[in-house]
Amino acid sequence: MNRVREELVRRLRRLLRTGVPIAQCAVAAGLAWFLARHVVGHPQPFFAPVAAVISLGVSLGQRMRRSLELVVGVSIGIGVGDVLISAIGTGAWQIALVVALAMSTAVVLDSGSVIVMQAASSSVLVATLLPPASAGGLTRMTDAAIGGLVGFAVAVLLPANPLAVAHRNGRVVLGALADALRGVAGAVARRDRELASDVLAKARRSQRSVEELRTALQAGQEIARFAPIRWSRRGDLERYETASIPIDRALRNTRVLARRALAALRDGEEVPSPLPGMLEELAGAVVLLRDELASGVDPLQTREVARSVAKRSTVELLGEGHFSMQVVVLQVRSIAVDLLQATGLSRTEAIAALPPLHQGDVPD
Repeated sequence: MNRVREELVRRLRRLLRTGVPIAQCAVAAGLAWFLARHVVGHPQPFFAPVAAVISLGVSLGQRMRRSLELVVGVSIGIGVGDVLISAIGTGAWQIALVVALAMSTAVVLDSGSVIVMQAASSSVLVATLLPPASAGGLTRMTDAAIGGLVGFAVAVLLPANPLAVAHRNGRVVLGALADALRGVAGAVARRDRELASDVLAKARRSQRSVEELRTALQAGQEIARFAPIRWSRRGDLERYETASIPIDRALRNTRVLARRALAALRDGEEVPSPLPGMLEELAGAVVLLRDELASGVDPLQTREVARSVAKRSTVELLGEGHFSMQVVVLQVRSIAVDLLQATGLSRTEAIAALPPLHQGDVPD
């Protein structure tokens, strides 16, 4: 019974997360039909709601531009299909000709793959399912344009919250980073090679979540740029954008750290006594960064913790281990710099927090 309840809750949450896109499509389809039918006066504006839903169905990332490309592609395909099918009829060779000409027209006008493929699919729809329009394609092209522009307008005027997806993906990425750092800390503290191997395997699977975060941020920036009611979210999105690249580097460096920690444990190298605690502190800094980004505040607490760890990654700590463990310590320094940059410091400012590895050196 508990499993059924948990599954129901999970599905309801998924429905809630997709509530805005569903509402956008519903509003856009109905409004597109109303405008084409009752304002423009087309008796059967089939393509108006279709184009509205298609333009809103573009995946996150470059959504606004792609929705306009879809509108152009649909219009080209419908226009070419209507004109030719009304003149040459329907059949195998007619369909092949219509698709070829529709795609060729799209390529001449714009080489974008979205436009070309949408022109092809729309021309097939006209050629196979719908009889030619009496107005020679102009009516359906107008319907498609109305629907696409309505979809675009709905996306601007009733936008999704650009921070919602950023928060969700940010929690995943930062959670994976914190778990990896804690896992390595536990593995080296207990000299547990199996745990180190498991941590490394999980860390290697984390890159996809970074790509999803970047895609979410691209979509969020588009929404915040075009949608007036989301302009206030620009600052919060900029913090995520500032943090995203250093977080990616921190994850990559953590994978190197986990790999060298596993090698050190296999070779029986000594573990510097402060190391597990420093890794735990870095994991705590990552959790702080997650919470501060979600709260919309400057990540100053994260900066202080990361700076504290950076200052303690000294040449003495480096000298306590053999080769693999020395690489681990160097990666601790790199991850601390990554986290400092994620809080908004420049690379020069972040590196300045590191103690020199050799007397008289300036960290670089």
